[in-house]
Amino acid sequence: MARIPICKAADIPSQGMKSFDSPLGIKVLIAQSGDTYYGYQGICPHQDVCLDEGFFDGATLTCHQHLWQWDITTGAAVGLAEAPLERFVIEQEAGQLFVLQSSALKVSELFRDASDAVIARLDALARREVHDSLATLYDIGDPADDVYVLETGRVEFAIGREDRTMPAGFMLRKGEVFGWAALLEDHPRRIAKAACVEQSTLLRLNGAEVLKVLAEEPASGYLVMRQLSTLITKHLRTRGGK
Repeated sequence: MARIPICKAADIPSQGMKSFDSPLGIKVLIAQSGDTYYGYQGICPHQDVCLDEGFFDGATLTCHQHLWQWDITTGAAVGLAEAPLERFVIEQEAGQLFVLQSSALKVSELFRDASDAVIARLDALARREVHDSLATLYDIGDPADDVYVLETGRVEFAIGREDRTMPAGFMLRKGEVFGWAALLEDHPRRIAKAACVEQSTLLRLNGAEVLKVLAEEPASGYLVMRQLSTLITKHLRTRGGK
């Protein structure tokens, strides 16, 4: 787990908050509550709004744009908010604050219930790739060999046939998984196009290798595949599928 310096403790207003660009390629919000420092994604998960432009009363963080709110101690959604904040572990040493970088697999909806041993095995299989804006990751009809986990950036999807395609939504948060066909039987070809909207960092895993790990760890395998069915159902209903 990488330990990345983010700022000095003195840079954070007393019982306040401030955002910083980080070597992770994303903006990180640091907030002080009591004697504790908390780290979260610096951009609202609803829209591209900087959270340090909002309001913080020492306990609840409020985005000024649409009044989404979060518990500063957990990042859990409060009130109108429909999604939690991605949290970063913060360490303090000699007046310096550090962000501990965790694997995107650990925070993903698909793999979050897998054991630490399974996460470690999958992390070892993953190939980390950085793609420029407008880069196509795969197109409709391409072989569905790999599954992807978003670390940073944004990816747009289009579905359809030939020239009759339509947008299918965005992947906005670290840990979101796409390219599910690589984990399914009898789905050898892509049914969507995936392209980067901005420079993006991805974990790329061979679907057959992932399934082998899950088969060897049946308890985690069951939880992951059950979650996969839930995610597919949700996205087919709300976004037209990926």
